[in-house]
Amino acid sequence: MATHHQAAVGAGQGKEYPGRLTLYVLLTCAVAATGGLIVGYDIGISGGVTSMDAFLHKFFPSVYRKEQAAARGGGSQSQYCKFDSQLLTAFTSSLYLAALVASFFVAAVARSLGRKWCMFGGGVSFLAGAALNAAARDVAMLIVGRILLGVGVGFTGLSIPIYLSEMAPHRLRGTLNIGLQLMITVGIFSANLVNYGAAKIRGGWGWRLSLGLAAVPAGIITVGSLFLPDTPNSLITRGYHEQARQVLARIRGTDDVAEEYGDLVLAASEAAASGRPRPWLHILRRRHRPQLTMAVLVPFFQQLTGINVIMFYAPVLFKTIGLGGDAALMSAVITGLVNIAATFVSIATVDRLGRRKLFFQGGCQMLLCQVIIGTLIGVMFGGGSGDEAIPRASAATVVAFICVYVAGFAWSWGPLGVLVPSEIFPLEIRPAGQGINVAVNMLCTFAVAQAFLPMLCHLRFGLFYFFAGWVLAMTLFVAAFLPETKGVPIERMGTVWRTHWFWQRFVAAMDAGVAENCDAEMAYCTKTKDNDIAL
Repeated sequence: MATHHQAAVGAGQGKEYPGRLTLYVLLTCAVAATGGLIVGYDIGISGGVTSMDAFLHKFFPSVYRKEQAAARGGGSQSQYCKFDSQLLTAFTSSLYLAALVASFFVAAVARSLGRKWCMFGGGVSFLAGAALNAAARDVAMLIVGRILLGVGVGFTGLSIPIYLSEMAPHRLRGTLNIGLQLMITVGIFSANLVNYGAAKIRGGWGWRLSLGLAAVPAGIITVGSLFLPDTPNSLITRGYHEQARQVLARIRGTDDVAEEYGDLVLAASEAAASGRPRPWLHILRRRHRPQLTMAVLVPFFQQLTGINVIMFYAPVLFKTIGLGGDAALMSAVITGLVNIAATFVSIATVDRLGRRKLFFQGGCQMLLCQVIIGTLIGVMFGGGSGDEAIPRASAATVVAFICVYVAGFAWSWGPLGVLVPSEIFPLEIRPAGQGINVAVNMLCTFAVAQAFLPMLCHLRFGLFYFFAGWVLAMTLFVAAFLPETKGVPIERMGTVWRTHWFWQRFVAAMDAGVAENCDAEMAYCTKTKDNDIAL
């Protein structure tokens, strides 16, 4: 029996299903990935809006007065502290707190109604939030609008990565899944361009245009999701077997889908037999400890790279280090363009080099850049007592290293922080696992957004050293504990944990009784016993 099990595991990890990359699956994944546009737009728009004087004067007058006093060289307020306002950070971070709460409910929707209706629900919530923000008359309307946007992030953040991983051929799963991150970067870049133009509009209403244009990407995913098929995995789970077979044949471009379809059916059957209605309890079992650990620590570390310091507050940060308002917004546009270009590097290499190499290289690059940036700002800007400003050439040097840092994130922890959690969970706990991933991501994003301005005020240039320490920790974590998942079919992902030096101890207890005790990841071991030897 042990010999049979080893053969089955080897077959699972090197398995090649018939089929090719079809135009149909390419288009469906592209439409689904457009949900990243609205997520990226919302990330990028808030930092630029909160650096606009008209917006600050209307909603956050105390911040506006501190900024003007600092600009005139008056007062004793540190340059690092002039944007420190809990109400201002609440405007930005309320979106992520709402997304955190929503993520606990979306898993049930994804399981019972399917992935596409989650995307549709997210789009509708985005539209409502964009309308409220554009029409806001007071801070309460702003924050309610951001909460609705957060609900949309919760829906799309859970459903889209799962959708892409389940639809894509396993050989190209990384490439197609990173399409979501590409759309996020395009959304951030678009927001920076809009902010740059809106800040020049006379009359002080440019911020309304910036916030209201979120309705454009929101409308794209809302309408687009109506025309998408649901994934074969989701259809089988909900009992639509014939429809699932038809969709699978169409996205693979061949009628020879019996083997892959059989694996999906077996995984769904095992999921039903192992307590699918209670995925939140099932996910806590010992055999799922490796996946649960990754679902928690990957998004935790991703947010502590410090990337949201750049993406949320790039214009604010650049104004703080001595760039004028227009120059600050243009610098944010430049970093957004770098973000897009570097994401293409990840798309081109993730399924050839693998996840681990990109994680490690990007981590080393970010670590070096953060140390250099912190040192440069510390040497040139010092304590930031209020009168000094970095010379323009020196500020440009800081921006250049920030761009190198953004590039490292964009081809490593940015896209892979979304891809890896979406592909490692077995079917019966996949929505719950992705829900935990989104919840941790949003919790850490909320904490970073809420704490950044006070931390900038108190830590000053040491803030970059703080994040550099976390980048070092997470790079070592990936090197030691993350198995390589490239090229492994999503329903046979259990093989990577059984061969890992550390995680095998959590799943090894199943090996002795594999014929009776295989979980959903290895369902084919028990139910296709005779066929596995032939594989």
